Amino acid sequence: MTETAWNRLSAEALRALAAQDAIVLLPVASTEQHGPHLPTGVDDFLCSEVCRRTAAELAPDYPVVVAPTVWCGLADHHVAFGGTFTLGLATYYAVLKDLCRSVLKAGFKRIVLVNGHGGNIQALGTFVGELTRELGAPIAATTYFMEGHPAMAEILEDQQGVMHACEAETSMMMAIHPDLVNADRLAEAHGPSFNILGSLVPSLKRFHSFAELTASGVAGDARKASAEKGEKLLAACASALAARLRAGEPWATPQAAS
Repeated sequence: MTETAWNRLSAEALRALAAQDAIVLLPVASTEQHGPHLPTGVDDFLCSEVCRRTAAELAPDYPVVVAPTVWCGLADHHVAFGGTFTLGLATYYAVLKDLCRSVLKAGFKRIVLVNGHGGNIQALGTFVGELTRELGAPIAATTYFMEGHPAMAEILEDQQGVMHACEAETSMMMAIHPDLVNADRLAEAHGPSFNILGSLVPSLKRFHSFAELTASGVAGDARKASAEKGEKLLAACASALAARLRAGEPWATPQAAS
């Protein structure tokens, strides 16, 4: 099996991959509360796993490297529950800029920030333009559960995609880290629905702590979770992202509308 993890490769091997114009996947996640039944590292674990699987689908015929995961992001809305790390917006941008600069200095030209946390989405949408301008490189960003959203909707019973500590995230954790899922607390692991896609639509909004939305720290219903669903969800997200990268996205020249 081809090794794709940056921190398991030598500098010499990474220089060779850079010379092959390998894509660097930089997972960006969060460490935050995930209800009574899941660990705080859910976003870190799941985003890292999707990137690993994406690279496995691409390598060795399509060179790719998975950088170490950025485990801290924008999670101020989860602070009220405890167990949460968060960065300020300027600090987060500075961290990502320096990490991307390091990747570019290592000889790579194409970077995809692969996000695994809903609270990072809007900032990353703005950051990629600034990063591209400041670093002079075509930095791209995506969110893994947005890539897999159409397929995820076919797998899940009670929701269309990822909410928080929900059927989706709990299922995926059951698939890769069942030892970290507290089955004794699953009965408590439910809360109101949360529409991530809707939350990104411009409208009259203000900041809300997650504690205002759900007493359990959960959005959705984890009681419908299963490892079988989790395996399918992870595979769907990785395959969707791998297919787009293999097709040359997002760096291929856009076709003008006729």
